[in-house]
Amino acid sequence: MAAAEATAVPAGNAAELPVEGKTIKTLTLLSLKRTHDMYSSNYGESLPMDETSQRLKIAIKVRDEYSSTSHLKAPAPGQKPAAGPAPSPATGPASLKALPGPAAPAAPVVPDVRPESRSGVAKLIDTIPAASTAKPDNSSALVIYNDQAKNQQKAVMDIIKDTGNSSAAVSRRLASKWPRPVWHPPWKMYRVVAGHLGWVRSIAVDPSNEWFATGSADRTIKIWDLATGQLKLTLTGHIEQVTGLAVSSRHPYMFSVGLDKTVKCWDLEQNKVIRNYHGHLSGVYSVALHPTLDVLCTGGRDSVCRVWDIRTKVQIMCLSGHEQTVCSILTQPTEPQVITGSHDSTIRLWDLAAGKTRTTLTYHKKAVRAMAAHPSEYAFASASADNIKKFALPDGVFLHNMLSQQKSIINAMALNQDGVMATGGDNGTMWFWDWTSGHCFQQDEVKVQPGSLDAEAGIYAMSFDNSGSRLITCEADKTIKMWREDERATPQSAPGLTFRPPKDIKRF
Repeated sequence: MAAAEATAVPAGNAAELPVEGKTIKTLTLLSLKRTHDMYSSNYGESLPMDETSQRLKIAIKVRDEYSSTSHLKAPAPGQKPAAGPAPSPATGPASLKALPGPAAPAAPVVPDVRPESRSGVAKLIDTIPAASTAKPDNSSALVIYNDQAKNQQKAVMDIIKDTGNSSAAVSRRLASKWPRPVWHPPWKMYRVVAGHLGWVRSIAVDPSNEWFATGSADRTIKIWDLATGQLKLTLTGHIEQVTGLAVSSRHPYMFSVGLDKTVKCWDLEQNKVIRNYHGHLSGVYSVALHPTLDVLCTGGRDSVCRVWDIRTKVQIMCLSGHEQTVCSILTQPTEPQVITGSHDSTIRLWDLAAGKTRTTLTYHKKAVRAMAAHPSEYAFASASADNIKKFALPDGVFLHNMLSQQKSIINAMALNQDGVMATGGDNGTMWFWDWTSGHCFQQDEVKVQPGSLDAEAGIYAMSFDNSGSRLITCEADKTIKMWREDERATPQSAPGLTFRPPKDIKRF
């Protein structure tokens, strides 16, 4: 009833009522009326120009852009021809035979009285005082002024007088200091190996370079001959997808991890599981062996990297700090001995002796799903959906981004001794990069095997063999593809993609 009475009150008396007695419609109309009264007087008008700030802004800009040419004097304007009597019709080209008669009176000269059409900014420029060329001895300038720049400008102006006016001669041109890429032969696929019944998720190459192992979503591990691609052995034991493999170079052991939360140690002399490492609370996504110590690092969906003693099956330490899945791990003999990448878009460099984070890198904006260490340089690269970045060790100093963006979720990357880096995306794109310059010299798109969907053209894992001459990719169409360089290619027949050095180096 009270609401009905408030609705019946006219709008003119609405302001006299308390707020509690007004309807939403009445309050809205009152708010609109106040807004209209406040802003209707100057609606559509531009803000007045503050001459002090505008003069300061223009002065800084002029001195910043034209400081190197401010001492040059503009040439004197040319003299205009004096106004004389109009040419007689007898000398005009239009009438060769002039009729006799009195000469036409000369037209009076009308002075140019047009109003000045200069803008307010142009008038402000005239009021800016010229910069003083004298500098005190106790100047705090970053660059010490000398007369060499003035002499260089004089030489440039002499060239202009000889060759004609040219703005290109005055502008300063610096050669690009970005390293040029080394030519690499294009890579081509030469073999397709089929045998798995599910996605091929992981790969590891034998240190003797004779065979390689692959783990699949069909819960099996298959051993293949590297030279012929023939199947040598099938290992069963996991009850979920096999997401990571690592072969030891110091022991006859192979380690496998899967989504069944297990970490298994296989004896390659007996072809059976001899140890199980229990401790992960969820699926395990990545595994890496330490090159000099008998320890194993595994990372999974429980957001930690666990360090195991290979022989005793004891968890030495739990490297915690990530907030999401640890999906990529690198190990090396020198500090930092463990590097982890996570879905929380961070990379952590760990002090293995203390069991604590040494450095946290937050340069990526998306999940870091793949990393690769250079075999000889003290550096590594990380791949994410936003960019591929290079970092210097041991402190993780950011070097630069790769010069192109693959624009896909990069699940795998590999790097060989020749400075060729390969990255594979979930959309089937595989790009080859020059490590030094960050230039992408080849872009390929894998083809799915007959009978598979086009959406199954994803690359989940890849690895070079120990010689770096063959590349093995594991894909979503249940196949394993092998690549090698085209031996007949030359820089003239296969120059690769055009190299364009970056114009602006981005910090991130």
